[in-house]
Formats: sequence, structure tokens, C-alpha cells
Amino acid sequence: MKELKGFMKGVDLGGWLSQGSYDREHLDSFISAADIETIAGWGLDHVRIPVDYNVFEADDGTLKNDGIEILDKALEWCEKYGLNIVLDVHKTFGFSFYSGYGEVGFFDSVEYQERFYRLWERLSQRYGKHPERIAFELLNEVTDKSYSSRWNAIAKKAITMIRRYAPETLIFIGGYWNNSVDALPDLDAPYDDKIVYNFHCYDPFLFTHQAAYWVDGMPADFRIGYPGDITEYRTKTRELGLAQMQDYADVPDKGFDSEYFEKRFVNAVKLCEERGCALYCGEYGVINKAAPEQILNWYKDINAAFTKFGIGRCTWNYKKMDFGLTDERLKDVIGELVKYL
Repeated sequence: MKELKGFMKGVDLGGWLSQGSYDREHLDSFISAADIETIAGWGLDHVRIPVDYNVFEADDGTLKNDGIEILDKALEWCEKYGLNIVLDVHKTFGFSFYSGYGEVGFFDSVEYQERFYRLWERLSQRYGKHPERIAFELLNEVTDKSYSSRWNAIAKKAITMIRRYAPETLIFIGGYWNNSVDALPDLDAPYDDKIVYNFHCYDPFLFTHQAAYWVDGMPADFRIGYPGDITEYRTKTRELGLAQMQDYADVPDKGFDSEYFEKRFVNAVKLCEERGCALYCGEYGVINKAAPEQILNWYKDINAAFTKFGIGRCTWNYKKMDFGLTDERLKDVIGELVKYL
């Protein structure tokens, strides 16, 4: 499979320019140069920076410079400490992966889509001159499968526009079902040799999202181990009514291990080999409700599969956001855990 140089091991900076406060005090303080130095010290080669349209423009489309100023600063820090950047539009006007934000209408509105293109025009004009250091991710986690054909058309138009200003920049694109690895075959063939297929992995969902308050039907006191007992996973999934997330019917009775992840990824690897593009996992991680030692076990298994296939990856999340690697509760395992990012 095609090698993804410079973006093999990274960490997400969620909660900074996305999924957080948009006031300037927060933007100026959530991530600092010291954080970037820490990440570089972990032996990683890049960070993924999710950004919302709100830091670049107001609801009426009026441009703001807050996001640009912060990104310029991040670029300076990353240059100093030898890290690359994946610039990810996490929320655009009219669409977010999370319905609770109330962003609707993007896939049915030419006007909203034009705003999306203008946002990428602004970003590509400014950051397309750094193709060796900055990659672009078009849009985070398209949700419904029904959007598939429309998303392919929107992506093609956005890529065509971006290429006017950033002909050499890597562009990451994922599919529906929140960047599911299973949705990649329905993406259009890569438009050029700088396209990277992107997916997210939070398998097994019952473990990585145990007690997640935003998951409908998930009890706040629910706990389950990893690798755990596959019979318990199947039973609890049925009891909680979460089969629509993942029913584990296709998981061998021996349960979860590195081979499980290999089987989840192998078809995507073959697809990328056929289409001549690299493969990247832009998010993977475990909620802070899980036991630290079991979180470490999970990272060891998924990392083994990433390494075997040469898949670039970026773990969610550096701090806070319910998945923070720098949270106090992981202090006893983080020194070992970062070996498996």
C-alpha cells in the first residue's frame, strides 16, 4: 500500500478550534507551545487540528480572523518541534457529525455548499503553500449513507477548487457512517495521486464508548472490559438495545485481539492498493471511563494492526473531551501507552 510519509503517528487536538468555546481566551489558552513540545517528545510526527467554521466566519458569513491567527501560531509551534498538521474541517455551516449542534441542510443546499467551498478556498490559499507540512481533511464524519452520492459530488468540486491553490497538498477524504472503514468502497476513485482515504475506528464500540452520555441508551454506570468476554459483549448489546451500533455477530468466539483489527482493516487496505492511495485512521481512542490498564491493552492491539499494514493514524484525543491522554487518571500508563500510538 502507498506510504503516507509524515502522517504515520499523530494525536488529535480536539476541543481547541472545534467542540469547545469560541471565545478568544479559550482559543489562546487551550493548547500551548508546551503541549506541542510534549507531543513531539512522544515520538509522533503530526497533529490533527479539527476546526469549526465558527472560528473563521459568523453565522451570516462575515469573515473572522481568530481561526487564522491561531492556526498561524500552531504552524509556528509545529515547525519548531518538527510536527506536521492535518487541518480538518470538523463542522461546516449546515452540517456537523453531532446532531446536537443543530447544523442541518448542508447536503440539500447549494448556498451552504458554496460557503463550504469558500471556506476551503480561504484555507487553501493560505496554507496550500506548505504541502510538505500541512494536509487537508475535507469534512469530518459524514453521517447518513443517503448522503453518499451527494458527498462524492461535493468532494470533487471542493478538491478541484483546492487544487488551484494547493496542487501538491495531501487531501484526506472519508465516507459515511461517521467515516466508517466499511464506507470507503463507495467513495469515488481518487482524483489524483495526492488523495488519502480516511476512516475512524472506535471498535469495539461498547468498550470505547462505555458510559458515554451522548450515546442514546447508554447507562452512566455501564462498564465492560477489554478484551473481555465476547458473550458478555453480545448479551449486553442486546440488553441495552445498541445493536444498531455494533452487534459483534461477526466477531470470533475468542473475542478481541490484534487479529480482530486486522480483519476490520484488510479490505480497506486492499481497496487502497487497487486504487493507488494511502490509508489513514484520523480518530481512534477510548473513553476515560475505561480502566487505564485495559485502555493500554486496546492500544497495543489496534497499533499492531496499523503497523502491520502501514496505516497512518491519529489518536483521539490529546486532552479532555472525555478521551484525553493527558488526563490525570492515565498518568500511571501513559509512558507505556505512547509507545503504541
